[in-house]
Amino acid sequence: MTDFRIGHGYDVHALAPGLTLRLGGVTIEHDKGCVAHSDGDVLIHALCDALLGAAALGDIGLHFPDTSAEFGGIDSRILLRRTVELVRAAGYEVGNADCTLCLQRPKVRAHIDSMRRTLASDMGIAPEAVSIKATTTERLGFVGREEGVEAHAVVLVRRRA
Repeated sequence: MTDFRIGHGYDVHALAPGLTLRLGGVTIEHDKGCVAHSDGDVLIHALCDALLGAAALGDIGLHFPDTSAEFGGIDSRILLRRTVELVRAAGYEVGNADCTLCLQRPKVRAHIDSMRRTLASDMGIAPEAVSIKATTTERLGFVGREEGVEAHAVVLVRRRA
């Protein structure tokens, strides 16, 4: 019997003018970016938490604390690759990922295929195994007021034979 595990991740970051907006490893032109200790890639952070959770390895803050200068301004793609290494060291392989971005603006549809390819490459899986959707909150809450962005990620991992 193959051992499958599911992990769920969630992250949120405030938006502020003059910062770079990176989502899913892709830089997106916008007048605001995520406030964060790292590069603030909310989608990758949710994905890391989902992967770590699936393998029962804690969370992103345990492995890459925002109190450490080592991770100040770090490219979140590095964190994702390190997370996948941890998952593999625990005896698991990534099966697939399903992610949802929640933001009012900018529209990101034109960037989703690039995000899928980028994340797939960093996780060592096919782009077809990565799903990314984007939605607004119909102008409700902090996302609707364009004060922040949130992301959800669900992953399936399987124990290596």
